[in-house]
Amino acid sequence: MTTTQRRGVAVVTGGTAGVGRAVVRRLAEEGFDVAILARGEAGLAGAAEDVRARGRRTVAEPVDVADAAAVDAAASQVEAELGPIDVWVNNAMTTVFAWSWDVEPEEYRRATEVTYLGQVYGTLAALRRMRPRNRGRIVNVGSSLAYIGIPLQAAYCASKFAARGFSESVRAELVHHGSDVTLSMVHLPAVDTPQFDWCEARLPNHPQPVAPTYSPEVAAKHIVDAVFDGRRSKMLGAWNKLIFTGIKVAPAVLAHFAARTSVDAQQTAQPVEADRPSNLWKPVDAERDYGASGSFADQHGGFLNPKFLATLPKTTLDIAVAVTDATRFRLQRRARTRQLR
Repeated sequence: MTTTQRRGVAVVTGGTAGVGRAVVRRLAEEGFDVAILARGEAGLAGAAEDVRARGRRTVAEPVDVADAAAVDAAASQVEAELGPIDVWVNNAMTTVFAWSWDVEPEEYRRATEVTYLGQVYGTLAALRRMRPRNRGRIVNVGSSLAYIGIPLQAAYCASKFAARGFSESVRAELVHHGSDVTLSMVHLPAVDTPQFDWCEARLPNHPQPVAPTYSPEVAAKHIVDAVFDGRRSKMLGAWNKLIFTGIKVAPAVLAHFAARTSVDAQQTAQPVEADRPSNLWKPVDAERDYGASGSFADQHGGFLNPKFLATLPKTTLDIAVAVTDATRFRLQRRARTRQLR
């Protein structure tokens, strides 16, 4: 049991599994009473027990973050039971691993409502309570895919791009009004979470994180650090930072690199199971608690993982080919343009 002095009340959406579950644990260890907003009953029970085991109070609210009224009602319930909300972490997500043309319109809508609008509704619920008190910290969980779109992830990339734009606008408004409420965004690299076992997938093989891969606990540490320092934006991972630099310096090369490598990198050698669960429309953790980590513990360690380091020679070759492809594409485009004139 933790003996850390109580720091206040925190809310975590999507706090039953993956990064959210690790954030719940970390916040409790840091002295926060933690409310968990998610759908799965078994996951909620497990996450709540994690908080109590660390000597903190908890509220576990069964909420679909795509329902704005339900999110706001849950926030009111949290304050009634635990007190004023000091911290709000928006983490909930879902997606469809598929070619963009194989995703149905209603599936795009659902992934967007959870991954993007879930952050909007959570942020607004937090602001309704924090702004009148002129204090509070909001942390939205972003991704390297808020900066670059990759194959098979159109629904997720679009949602994270939107969440980044929303967060930057809200932050600017808070600054304009001189508010002491802060909004941070932490952009994560690939993290080993249960999403690869339960998000909707229409691929020949089982989805996997694109290396280098980090543990949920590493992601949680940096998210909780943002709670304390209120930093505007943080990019986690050396590879993520290289990608961000590449977007600024050579976006066409990076786009060709993603097109060349990302399809295979997102799939294992194992076929997708015929009875694979999907959390798009209903929770997978209603009866089973999945915890924080997924199925790829051997890939943890990020840039320094030996398996990732072993791929660097091939990655260097792929980058060289991407440079060639981008140059060829640009020359062909110029030639076509001249023909049209």
